[in-house]
Amino acid sequence: MSAKTTNVLLVGVGGQGVLLASDILSQVAMEAGHDAKKSEVHGMAQRGGVVSSHVRFGERVWSPIIPEGGADVLLAFEEAEALRAMHLVAPDGAAVVNMQRIIPPIAAGKDWDYPEDPLADVRARIPGMVAVAARDECKALGNEKMVSVLLLGALSASLDFGEDLWRKVILARVPKGTGDLNWKAFQRGRELAAS
Repeated sequence: MSAKTTNVLLVGVGGQGVLLASDILSQVAMEAGHDAKKSEVHGMAQRGGVVSSHVRFGERVWSPIIPEGGADVLLAFEEAEALRAMHLVAPDGAAVVNMQRIIPPIAAGKDWDYPEDPLADVRARIPGMVAVAARDECKALGNEKMVSVLLLGALSASLDFGEDLWRKVILARVPKGTGDLNWKAFQRGRELAAS
């Protein structure tokens, strides 16, 4: 096991599954024998507000907070949230971004300027960014509520954990009766990151 601590920053909007994804990732890291720490900011999660989670794992982790510019991987569930968090990614870091735009409820009915092309801005800062239309992919599989698991599949391509371990933890964490479909979503995410 490497002495290096791996830092994964997950960001999104309340209700997208950021916290489920961070729980699964933390559990996979612990079951792989790592020390793992997690910190969450819920904000106004129930009202469509910003949600973020820091997940750090390695031989020994002292703090759950990723230092600025220290995230090895950014997993963004929403395009503008990727843009907002990209400064936290290390110069050689990676990113997986869900191609979804969510206008905050507080802006509904107002003159709201969503960033023009967040994906282009993130790609300029993080050239190896992987963009995934997770919601569309999940709809095609039969359930758009699996976005978090599909995005974890895409993230898994940049982490060194075996598929058997991912499968074990995912099946234990997703709602009963949805395991096989969630596993298909995970595998689809992995395929998309590799293509």
